[in-house]
Amino acid sequence: MLRRQSLLLMREAARMRFLDNPPRFLFFTGKGGVGKTSIACATAVRLAEGGKRVLLVSTDPASNVGQVFGIAIGNRITPLDDVPGLSALEIDPQAAAQAYRDRIVGPVRGVLPHDVGKGIEEQLSGACTTEIAAFDEFTALLTDVSLVADYDHIVFDTAPTGHTIRLLQLPGAWSGFLEAGKGDASCLGPLAGLEKQQAQYKAAVDALADARHTRLILVARAQQATLREAARTQQELAAIGLTQQFLVINGILPPGETGHDPLAGAIFRRERAALAAIPGALEVLPRDDVALKPFNVIGLEALRRLLVESEKYHALSAAQPQEALDAPRLGTLIDGIAADGHGLVMLMGKGGVGKTTLAAALAVALAQRGYPVHLTTSDPAAHLSETLADALDNLSVSRIDPRVEIERYRQHVLDTKGEQLDAQGRALLEEDLRSPCTEEIAVFQAFSRIINEAAKKFVVMDTAPTGHTLLLLDATGAYHREMTRQLGAAGLRFRTPMMQLQDPARTKVLIVTLPEGTPVLEAANLQEDLRRAGIEPWAWIVNNSLAAAVTRSPLLRRRAHNEVEQIDVVATRHARRYAVVPLLAEEPVGVRGLLELVAGAVRETERA
Repeated sequence: MLRRQSLLLMREAARMRFLDNPPRFLFFTGKGGVGKTSIACATAVRLAEGGKRVLLVSTDPASNVGQVFGIAIGNRITPLDDVPGLSALEIDPQAAAQAYRDRIVGPVRGVLPHDVGKGIEEQLSGACTTEIAAFDEFTALLTDVSLVADYDHIVFDTAPTGHTIRLLQLPGAWSGFLEAGKGDASCLGPLAGLEKQQAQYKAAVDALADARHTRLILVARAQQATLREAARTQQELAAIGLTQQFLVINGILPPGETGHDPLAGAIFRRERAALAAIPGALEVLPRDDVALKPFNVIGLEALRRLLVESEKYHALSAAQPQEALDAPRLGTLIDGIAADGHGLVMLMGKGGVGKTTLAAALAVALAQRGYPVHLTTSDPAAHLSETLADALDNLSVSRIDPRVEIERYRQHVLDTKGEQLDAQGRALLEEDLRSPCTEEIAVFQAFSRIINEAAKKFVVMDTAPTGHTLLLLDATGAYHREMTRQLGAAGLRFRTPMMQLQDPARTKVLIVTLPEGTPVLEAANLQEDLRRAGIEPWAWIVNNSLAAAVTRSPLLRRRAHNEVEQIDVVATRHARRYAVVPLLAEEPVGVRGLLELVAGAVRETERA
């Protein structure tokens, strides 16, 4: 019976271009929360139920493959009994990274001075180490001839970035380069333990670049931020020869949901506008659209339904009554921030969660209450800054251009550390400066010039560095430690930028996330990262919540119902205090729109 139902679903399923003549290796990549795990799992199920032998491998730090299938998988190949021909493997990137750190740091513990050992461990604690350690694990799969022969297809949830692949292509001279103190502590450090496996990595990279055997599927949402990120990924991977790429736009609201519902109509129009302005790098790729579904993609039945034509399924869905959401409002957080009269407010979170807009809304709300406020952002949308600059007497706005700051920082490092390097050493240093940490360090150095203003006014900072980056700044610049040694010994009072960030009386860190499983897990990981740097987040903001909005769309009401569980996870497991901001029909633009965002958040939560 189940087999007959699955065959029926396959006949109803939409044709997916990325599944036309699929090669042996399929890699899915995309920002957190776009649905790449769901798409990868649904792909594996479809291929297996089509008679293929399939291995599904997850290297996502926020992996929930086991949860999707409702069984424990872990770091071992596990047959899925309900889908003959399908097996799964979850590579735990955190465990892989820890084992990798132990392999490198273990031999020098107790040999090198304590501060040096701590510096090495911090080099190996960032996202680059996690990704490289995971790649270290799954390259064995790509190059294991006997294992590969057992499967028609191997589906990877999360592909390596172009930066990681370029690192692995560098000449095997990382250890000596770092020992000589020529590189910054960003991404070259994690490579110190890989030199013995150069042949394996070359074979893996060659397999990735072979279009006959490998296909990369970029997963995005119909939103400007995620489409821009996907375009950057496309260009980065294509530049190193990974050109067999397809695009999947996930979670598109079906037109049938827009009738007589202002919120659904607004979402539909925004998505259409984003797709109409899709970056040129993506426009040329073969593309598939996957409709937004009313259900959480958990369980085999949901995976089978994910790639089914949407309208046929929505017609069978009964409207889920919208529940009242009892959650704190944004105004409550603003009250708590305003009580101090001044201070540094930092908004942090993954790209696409709306932290720039929320930073602007907080700044405008504080300025309207009569407090002097400086809003500083690295948002490329300069028109927002221009709109705000002349709007309120109490509000000043500065926009930091990340490209300018990165180039300034990069040139400074090349002119100092790179001055005496040979060609190979300079190439290594230049690659080091392309790391994700470089932008955070460069932008934060620009932000740090403004931090002292928080002693007399509110400074609201968008796009803050992670705890790992702050510790790298501390380790490489040694400014905080040197100030502590010199001035502390003299009995003088002093305050370094790191000390100000660690002081809850002077700095409030707000973590911004979305009411979905992967963004919440990523935000929790960010919180732990900050705690390692001695920074305790003050509050969380759950943004763009359907559960806090008003909608008559049956599909959106189902989605709202599903959000409640994730909001509860934030409230009970992660946040000391939190607020929920509804998804609004109109995007906030300018001062009036931002004030309406704050007022809308108040009205919607009061409605609940």
